[in-house]
Amino acid sequence: MAEKKVKAVVKLQIPAGQATPAPPVGPALGQHGVNIMEFCKAFNADSKGKEGTLPVILTVYEDRTFKYIIKTPLTSELIKKSINIVKGSGVPNREKVGKITRKQVEEIAKIKTADLNTRDKKAAMKIVEGTARSMGVEVVD
Repeated sequence: MAEKKVKAVVKLQIPAGQATPAPPVGPALGQHGVNIMEFCKAFNADSKGKEGTLPVILTVYEDRTFKYIIKTPLTSELIKKSINIVKGSGVPNREKVGKITRKQVEEIAKIKTADLNTRDKKAAMKIVEGTARSMGVEVVD
């Protein structure tokens, strides 16, 4: 069996269970000749029960077939949900918008471990803490 030839790799961020042919999904997939409704139905079925905005990596092949991988929710989304804020700070080094505990950071790191470039728990926590700091969220013990 011959390997299919990859035409494009498309990265999208779509709210869980809410993929529609409207922008940004429709135009991004339409230019590569993908059946947009087929993708939307499959994504919505696979992301049912999940929360937040999910990153998706969609591989489109020459014969217009596709496969996709749904990643874990964005770290910033998990932090915002964890400490109940709407958005991060515009000037994170001066204006703090909230505080997050090490325990909450550890929980987020557990969720994100599959998508991070480390398997070490401490390193994963450092990555999450860095994201929190860049959002203007203080990490407290």
